[in-house]
Amino acid sequence: MNVWLLRSSRATPYRGGSAKTMREEFAAYGLPYWFMCLVGVLKISLALGLLGAIWFKSAAQPAAFGMGALMVGALVMHIKVKDPVKKSLPAHAVLAMCLAIAIL
Repeated sequence: MNVWLLRSSRATPYRGGSAKTMREEFAAYGLPYWFMCLVGVLKISLALGLLGAIWFKSAAQPAAFGMGALMVGALVMHIKVKDPVKKSLPAHAVLAMCLAIAIL
């Protein structure tokens, strides 16, 4: 949620291509603005689902699988623009955590 709500308009070392903002990053991947909005809504919703799973255990697995699927998509986009591995480390880490939540 930090990336989408607080840092979407700030540069980070993990943005795809040479993008400085979230909007520029999706453009670097060749994706339209509406798709960025859709991904943002999905990521925030799934992150809230993972937080809610602290109290509602049944939400954990669906939210983890959904977020994991989005992370696979993020990894594919980093590969598409030939980013160095460093830029995809957050997606790798979140995917690993989602797999652990879904399996355990």
